[in-house]
Parts: sequence; structure tokens; C-alpha cells
Amino acid sequence: MTSFIAVLPLLVVFVLLVVFRWSALKAMPLALILTIITALFYWEMPSIRIAAASIEGLLIAGKVLYIIFGALLLLFALIHSGVVNTIRNSFKSVSPDPRIQAIIIAWTFGAFIEGASGFGTPAAIAAPLLVMLGFPPMAAVMSALIIQSTPVSFGAVGTPILVGVHGGLHNSNIVNQFIASSDSILDFQELIYQIGLQVAILHGIIGTIMPLFVVSLLTRFFGKNKSWKEGLEVYPFALFAGFCFTIPYVLFAYYFGPEFPSLLGGLVALSICVFVAHKGWLQPSNIWQFPEKKNWLKEWSGVTEFTQVEITPKRTSIFAAIFPYFIVASLLVLTRLPSLPFKQWLSNFSFQISDILGTGINTSINLFVLPGGVFIFTVICCIFYYGMTRSQCTAMMKDTSKALLSAAPVLLFAVPMVRIFIQSQENAAGFASMPIELAQSVAAISGAAWPAFAAVIGALGAFIAGSNTISNLTFSLFQFGVGLELTLSPILIVALQAIGGAAGNMICIHNIVAASATCGLVGQEGNLIRKTIIPTVYYLFMAAILGLILAQFTTK
Repeated sequence: MTSFIAVLPLLVVFVLLVVFRWSALKAMPLALILTIITALFYWEMPSIRIAAASIEGLLIAGKVLYIIFGALLLLFALIHSGVVNTIRNSFKSVSPDPRIQAIIIAWTFGAFIEGASGFGTPAAIAAPLLVMLGFPPMAAVMSALIIQSTPVSFGAVGTPILVGVHGGLHNSNIVNQFIASSDSILDFQELIYQIGLQVAILHGIIGTIMPLFVVSLLTRFFGKNKSWKEGLEVYPFALFAGFCFTIPYVLFAYYFGPEFPSLLGGLVALSICVFVAHKGWLQPSNIWQFPEKKNWLKEWSGVTEFTQVEITPKRTSIFAAIFPYFIVASLLVLTRLPSLPFKQWLSNFSFQISDILGTGINTSINLFVLPGGVFIFTVICCIFYYGMTRSQCTAMMKDTSKALLSAAPVLLFAVPMVRIFIQSQENAAGFASMPIELAQSVAAISGAAWPAFAAVIGALGAFIAGSNTISNLTFSLFQFGVGLELTLSPILIVALQAIGGAAGNMICIHNIVAASATCGLVGQEGNLIRKTIIPTVYYLFMAAILGLILAQFTTK
């Protein structure tokens, strides 16, 4: 009963969005009210802690909106400078087929940006870029969200492992006892390395066909013929692109650890796939296209239409097309690599908000470290490089503000709900936090079949928090303890947790709202979940199968 009551607000959100097709703007206020009622009257959380968690949520929502603002600003800078036409022509010269474009931009470029930054940045960059190439906004957002899976566990230079798993397991007695009794694990850092390696191997097995998922869903939901077959036609290039990422990905995890699998794996895949696509290798003879725009369904474009600005740009070279993305990628890498001093320098500008309302809840804000700062700096560079006029800059700001305001209300309800859910461990009812109560109930029911459910708990954590890192922080120690109790390898179980946490990013409201906002697609969150839940179920099903098989060969 306790677990059911805990999960009730999430079930309500899912049913309203997916079954009844409500917009998130209608569903999230109700979910927030239900969460507050649950926390106040069943969990018996102090009202002051509920208020503090809500304030924390509003501050985090502000950070997300800052990232969205930067991404929108960059998008409208490219539109109103006319450079969008140069970008469109440059990418179409690599391949005129939207299926190939989706693989290159969402899968390879998106993986590279995920490895550099995380924070949902790949969707904020890849989805608008696909819209510029003529994709329906819903198709662009769907493609970008599906790729928020395999690369995510090593996003932001390994943050979900190095911060999430590391922070969740650090200084735990059961972890220290496991290390002391192990013949193969010498110290805590070796344990984190082994978990990261297993995560990479499992992702490599499961994630290689994700590019094929992208193109198949594109042709099924957004093609004139509604055909799976038209997507499967590009399987040679899709599988090639999958292996171009996952093989280096696993190798980098083996030789260098958790920092570089997505970052360098994405860069390798991007370089190879652009070359192969430009040569026309591994591609079908026919070129698939979306229907004419006049035949698009209304939901494909949501409630906001981008103004089509046909301007002859002052710069039309290939370098002009890649200039903003070169700046973004370079700054993200330079400010994230721990071996360089810039990350530490920028960290000095963090504004700490400690002990909110005396509850011990803390958060911090650093506008220079968040990707929004990188986007804004890039826009400033673009204004000068492209020679944008004052009227163009004014139009850019006007369109950015309009699009941002459409996304803000949803996040201002959704993120406080999430933080109340997570911060519910302090209560008078004697319960654990809501996420832990849910996980404990699933563990009690599943017993020895836990490897089939471990990834589901990770996905639930990401669905709630909108973050693989937070999911790992919340559940890693719990997963480790369940593994020991069932005499299974805790390394495998925690790895499955991280796999699920990555898969959950494809359907979490946080990511869907943020990605949708960058493409003017608001109010269609349920329709997006109905599509992205297909690869999410595949990911969790494969993780369950692999978990059960590997559990037979690994013990504590």
C-alpha cells in the first residue's frame, strides 16, 4: 500500500499523458498537488521540508530554463541570420536522405555532445538542427530523445558513473567489506572502474541497434506510407553507425575508464559516418523523404510554428555552417575535461544555496558551467561573425522569449514535484524516501529474479528525476545491497541500475519538455512518450535478459 501510494502521482501523470493525451501543462499541476498531499498526510513530511524541496525544485527548473534559453537563442540566431539555409545545404550535401541525416546528427553528433556536456544538451542541439533540415519538430525531438540512452551513462565526461555511482557507494560499510573480501577488487576506484566497464559492455550489446530504431520510427510515424520497412532499408548504414560508436565506446571504457567512452566514441563515429555517408556507401538507392509540409499532421508541429526567414546570409561557406557547433563543442570539451584547468576556474563562480528553510537541503547555481552559458557565448560570437543587424537581433530575442515562456510553466510544476518525491526521507511516518520504498517493494516481490528488475528501478529513478546521475546517486547503494543479499554480483546489479537510468531518459518528462521547447513543440508530451516508450521497453527488456543470463555466471 505504501509503495502504491508513493507511485500514484507518477501513475496519474503517465495515464493522463499517454492514455488520455493531456498536455503536460494540464497534468503536472495535478501531479504536484497529489505529491504534496501524499507527502503531507501519508509520509507525514514536515510542511517546511515540502516547501524547501519545492524551492529547490524551482531553482533547478530555473537552471533547466537557462539551458533552454541558450539553445533557443542559438536556434533563432541561425534562423534570423539566414545561416540556417547554409547549414541545411551543407548537411544535405553529405546526404539528402533524412534517415541518414538523423543517424549522423542525433546518434553520432548527439553522442559526442552528450559525452562532453550531458544536462540534456544533445537534444537541445540535435533536435533544432534536424528541424532546420526540414524534419517535423515532433520527428526531430523523438529522434534526439531516443539517442538519450546509450551515451548517457558516460555523459558529461562520465558524470553518471563518477558522480552518481561513486557518490552513491562512497564510504559505505557494505561496500568496504565487499572490497576487503574480494580477490579481484583492490580498492574503491577499481570497483568504480569495473562497474563502468560492465555498463559499457552492456550498453554496447543493447545500444548498437538504436540508430535503426530511430529511422524505423521515423518512417513508421512520419512517413507518407507509415512503413517500418522504409526504415529497415537503411540497416547497413544504421548498424555500421551503431558499431562505429559502440566498439570504440567499449574500448575507451576498458583502456581509459568512465570519462571518455561517449565523448571520444561519438567523435570517432561522427568522423567515420560523415565520410561514409558522403561517399554514398552502405545506403539504399532510393531517397526517402517526409511528406510535404502541407500534409503534416497538426500534432507534428505542436502549437508553435517557426517563422520562415529567407535571408541571404553574409557568410555561406561550409565553415560558416559548422561555426556555431564548432564553438559549442570546443567550449563544452574544454570546460569539462578534468585534466584542464578551465573546469576548476569556472567552478569558483558557483553560488551555493545552503540549508534551505533550515532543512539541510542544498543546491548551487553556476551560470558559467551550465551549457546555457556556452550557448549564449556562442550566440554572441555568431552575431559578430555573421554580421547580424539590430533588427535581426531583436527578432531573435522576441522569438526566443516567446518559445521559452511556453515551456516554463510545465517545468515550474514538474521539477518541484520531483524534488518533494526525492527529499521525502525525513518524515514522521518512519518510511524511507518514496523512491526507496518503491524499490524495496519490487525487490521483495522479485527475489532471485532481481537482475530482471534492476534496470527498471534505474529507469524509474531517471523518469522521476530527469537525470541518470540522480538515479544512480539514489539507488546505487540499494542495488549493491540487494546484490549482496541475493549472493549475486553487486557490480553487475549496479551496472544494470546505470543501464536503466540511461534508458529512462528517453521518457522522462524533464527531458521531453526541455527538448520540445527548443523546437516549438509544446503540449504533445504524451504523444512523444507513446513513441519513445517503444525503444525504452526494448532497452529494459534486453537489460533484463542479459541480467538474468549474466547472473548465472557471476556471484558476489
